Amino acid sequence: MAPWHDRAGLVCTRLGRALVRVSHAFSILIAAIAFVLPGTATAGDVPTFAVDASWPKQLPNNWILGQVGGITVDWQGHIWVIHRPRSLTDDEKGASLNPPRSKCCVSAPPVLEFDTDGNLLRSWGGPGEGYEWVGREHGIEVDERGFVWVGGNADNDNAILKFTLDGKFVAQIGKIAPSLGSNDTTQLGKPAETAIDKAANEIYVADGYGNRRVIVFDATTLAYKRHWGAYGNKPDDNKQAAYDPKAPVSQQFGNPVHCVKLANDGLVYVCDRINNRIQVFKKDGTFVKEFFFEKNTLGNGAVWDIAIWPDPKQTYLLSADGENNEIRVIKREDGSVAGSFGHNGRNAGQFHWVHAMAIDAKGNVYTAEVDTGKRIQKFKLTSDALK
Repeated sequence: MAPWHDRAGLVCTRLGRALVRVSHAFSILIAAIAFVLPGTATAGDVPTFAVDASWPKQLPNNWILGQVGGITVDWQGHIWVIHRPRSLTDDEKGASLNPPRSKCCVSAPPVLEFDTDGNLLRSWGGPGEGYEWVGREHGIEVDERGFVWVGGNADNDNAILKFTLDGKFVAQIGKIAPSLGSNDTTQLGKPAETAIDKAANEIYVADGYGNRRVIVFDATTLAYKRHWGAYGNKPDDNKQAAYDPKAPVSQQFGNPVHCVKLANDGLVYVCDRINNRIQVFKKDGTFVKEFFFEKNTLGNGAVWDIAIWPDPKQTYLLSADGENNEIRVIKREDGSVAGSFGHNGRNAGQFHWVHAMAIDAKGNVYTAEVDTGKRIQKFKLTSDALK
C-alpha cells in the first residue's frame, strides 16, 4: 500500500486537474455571456444607444424652447438648434405676458449653439436689419467656412438665409414671397433642409414643403446650378393623390421633400417623407436606388430625417421616423434595417414627433421634436460601432 502522503498527492493532482477543467468551462461561459449581453461592446457592433437624460443643461435667462425645427452638428462637434418661439403656448411663456401669468418662462432666441456637455455657447436670431426672418423656423446647417444656413416652412418662407456664426446676416437664396414652382431657379418653395458639399462649394436644398425637388446652388455666389425631382426626373407640381400603400409608387416626390444628406462616396440621400422612402442619387441628379420603410404608414409618413454614421466607411444611415416615433439603424449599402430605438411617449428616450437628428464624430445622436414635443435629446453610443 502506498504511503499516506502519496495517496494525498494523487488526490490533490486529480482535484487540480478537475479545477482546471471547471475553470476553463467557466471562462467559456463568461465569454459567451459577454457576447450576448445587450450593451457589451465588440468590434463591428451595430450602433446602440442610451439616452442622456441630463442633456442639455437648463437654459439661462428663464428661457424655454418651442417646437425644434432643425438640429445639426458642426465641424467642432457643437450642436446647433433652430426652434420656433411662436409655437409656445401662453402657459409656457407665461413670464413674457403683460401682466406676467407665471414665473416661467420666456422664449429663447431661435438659434442656439451647445457643446457636447449641454452648455449653451451662443444664441441669436429673429427679425433684423437688412433681411426678413422666416415665418416658421425649419432646418439649420453650419458649414466649415463659418456660415449658418436657416430656412422656414410658413406660406411665404421661400428662401434660405445665410448668417455668420454670431448671427450677422450675409445673404439669402430666394425671397420671403410667394413660390414660383418646382422648376423656377430663383425662388424656393418652403425648403426643409440643406446640406453642404465642401469640396464643390455647393449647397443642396431639400425643397420642400411647397416644391418637389432637390436644388443645388453655389455656396458663395448663390448662383443656381441644377435641380431634379424623384427618380431624377423633372419635378411636377400637379396635384397628387393621397399616399396609398397599395397603389403604384409615386413618380414624383411628395410634400414635404424633408431632408438631403451627402455621403463621402458622392451619393445623395433624400427623404421623401409621405411616400415612406429614401431615394439615392449621384450628385448630378442621376437616380441610383431607393429604400422603402414601414410602407403602411399613413399620416405624416415614416422618413423624416437621415444622419450618416461617422465610421470610415459610413456603414449606416440613421433615419428619424416622426409618425412611428422611432429611429432606425439602416445598412447604407442595401437599406436593410439593422436595429432601432425609441418609442412614442414623453419620457426620456421616447419621442413625440421626432423631426430632425444629427450625429457627432463620437457617435452621439442628437434629436429634435416638434408638435407638442418641443425638446432636444442626446443619446450616447453604447456599442463599439466606430471601428
